[in-house]
Amino acid sequence: MPAPTPRQQEIRDYEGLGLLITAPAGCGKTEALALRVRGLIDRGATSHPRRILILTFTNRAKENIEERLRNYLTHSEVRRHVTISNLHSFAARVIRAHGNVIGVDHTWAIPDSDWVGEQLRALGIPSKQREIVKGYLQEAKLTTRTDAEVLTRIAQSQHPLAIQLEQKRVAEKRLTYDDLPRLADLILRDDGVAALYREHFSSLIIDEFQDLTLQQLSIAQRIGASRITYAGDLAQGIYSFAGANPQMVLDAARAEGIQEIAFAESHRSSPAVLNLVNSLTPMTDGTVLSSSRPESWPGGGLTGHRTFETVEDEAAWIADFAAKIIPLAPSHRIGVVTRVKARREALDSILNEDGHPFSWYRWDDPIFDSHTAPILRSLLRRATDSMLRADDAVKQILELVDPVELHDPTTLESVTAGCTWIQELSIDGSTRAEIRARIKVGEDETLLSAPGLHLLTGHAGKGQQFDWVIVAGMEDDSIPFYLAKTPDAVKEEARVLSVMISRARHGVITTYCERLTKPWGDVVGTTPSRFFGHLNASPSYMGWDAAANWLNNASWEQIAQR
Repeated sequence: MPAPTPRQQEIRDYEGLGLLITAPAGCGKTEALALRVRGLIDRGATSHPRRILILTFTNRAKENIEERLRNYLTHSEVRRHVTISNLHSFAARVIRAHGNVIGVDHTWAIPDSDWVGEQLRALGIPSKQREIVKGYLQEAKLTTRTDAEVLTRIAQSQHPLAIQLEQKRVAEKRLTYDDLPRLADLILRDDGVAALYREHFSSLIIDEFQDLTLQQLSIAQRIGASRITYAGDLAQGIYSFAGANPQMVLDAARAEGIQEIAFAESHRSSPAVLNLVNSLTPMTDGTVLSSSRPESWPGGGLTGHRTFETVEDEAAWIADFAAKIIPLAPSHRIGVVTRVKARREALDSILNEDGHPFSWYRWDDPIFDSHTAPILRSLLRRATDSMLRADDAVKQILELVDPVELHDPTTLESVTAGCTWIQELSIDGSTRAEIRARIKVGEDETLLSAPGLHLLTGHAGKGQQFDWVIVAGMEDDSIPFYLAKTPDAVKEEARVLSVMISRARHGVITTYCERLTKPWGDVVGTTPSRFFGHLNASPSYMGWDAAANWLNNASWEQIAQR
């Protein structure tokens, strides 16, 4: 295990309970948070029965911090001093324990699946219309309101389905994922309940503060204001569509008057990649980064660009690129990142053909853990085609599972999500064999570390890393996305592009197509992304002839070992 960097040591040794850590991608943030916990325990800042609460946004991030903590804490110390939870799970915990404060007793159902989506699919509502209904419900619940106030807000939309579903949810005493932070915040507005949590948790750590909604921020501050370690990066704030408000959260954290520590050295990426990330900082408000060990990157890394006439040409080249690179560096991972899934349909089509000399993975499919994947494979062997296409398919499929397997809430949630995914693919015409083939994760493999070609969107890739990244679709209306009409929306699109680029270790190649085929069949000319104006300012960004020359003359033995 490498020695902590000076910044990580500073975070470990800082004595105050409140701290704001600005940590761009690849700068060692998760390691720093694990060291922060070690320091808090060593200084006696927490003592049993008081605990440190670590809040994350995803189970994947939760597992990541758990793994890092094992480097510095014993199993007994973690069990005695630390509680780690994703934000929705923590909100559910608050509701289970104290829901009676707002009239939500134990008879209310905590969500274990996308109930709204299931209801809309059962009604035969098309996918675009489903998203509109979900949008009305989400918007009404991003502000902390009572159930009655939520219904009044939804009624203003005059959308009958949204109103109908909200009325049904309340009548059946159900909670959805959108309800959890809203109701937890309502509960914690009771000073007596908030005081219990303030006494139980001596301090809080929030991973990726820029992804907080103001509602989630309120929950955290009611429990631990001035005792919170915020860690994240404004330049990675790409979830405004989910209610995140990075700048307001940053301002609120600073208003607590806490110490700020900023990282500026990357341990992940080559100098060339960092130059490209840095070229976007005027748009992203990010930190200008340098490599912690620039001499260790063979050739300094690569950033280049290639233009294609059509997406079919682009797709064929990407498959050829993977076929050439992976034999040279068999452990390497190539991420093909697009703004939206539809932009890479031509590549999906080519890869679905047999005969490629590399493994490839589609990140749009759920990422199943090694316990859930075998359960789903078994279900696909036993379920009938008619069962998979039934309106209540999820319920029918779950009845095939041994109840003992579903005793753990996390497993139940994962298996339920998997059954919903199976139902959707079945309705779209996929066979059971095809679906089984798309369950890539098992006991001896993991999508998060498997070598090969990986297909994903910019949002799905946040928090991950690849040896090489191909940012495909650098057309205006694709990057930035065509719905980005305001300056703030365009700024967030620049952050999405920055996140895409910063996934790379050795190199990044951007691609642009001069012609695109619209869904209705028209072939249209395109305009290069306006962000090229920033990327071209990077001193390392090459045209394709220079980039191809770099690849042909690179020391692949050294690259494969780095």
